[in-house]
Amino acid sequence: MPAPARDLARRLNSATVHLMRALRKDGPRSGLAAEHRSALTAVVFGGRISIGELARSEQVGAPAMTKTVGVLEAEGLARRVPDMRDGRIVRVEATNDGKAFVLRGRDQRVARIGRALADLDKADTTRLEAAIGALERLVTDLENATPSSQGFPRRRARART
Repeated sequence: MPAPARDLARRLNSATVHLMRALRKDGPRSGLAAEHRSALTAVVFGGRISIGELARSEQVGAPAMTKTVGVLEAEGLARRVPDMRDGRIVRVEATNDGKAFVLRGRDQRVARIGRALADLDKADTTRLEAAIGALERLVTDLENATPSSQGFPRRRARART
């Protein structure tokens, strides 16, 4: 990897780690582990999904996702429902409390980012606006890539949930 790309990759990694760490400070104090919050967020924004699809989406095995769904159910944030077309399949959907939990967290993060953006000068705001599209494309590329044996991303079709 050329040095400029490596340096930019390091800076992006550091910035995203620090951004998420700073945003977690204001997050709702739920007692839920990060992997449980992540799975719930996938269900809230992705809709009703099978446990297997959710496991693949979160890059964990089905047994681990079954445990996660159990935790979310116990907290009243998600429920299992039978698939309408195939009774062998169990789907997961968010409860109203689960949706409210995820949306409240997102709203808090957006508000905190908005306050920080308001404190930036116009030049920095303009640069961020110009860069956001490229950052979103980078995220999409990273989500759709599977690592090859050489460590370079190889494109794959994104799973539809």
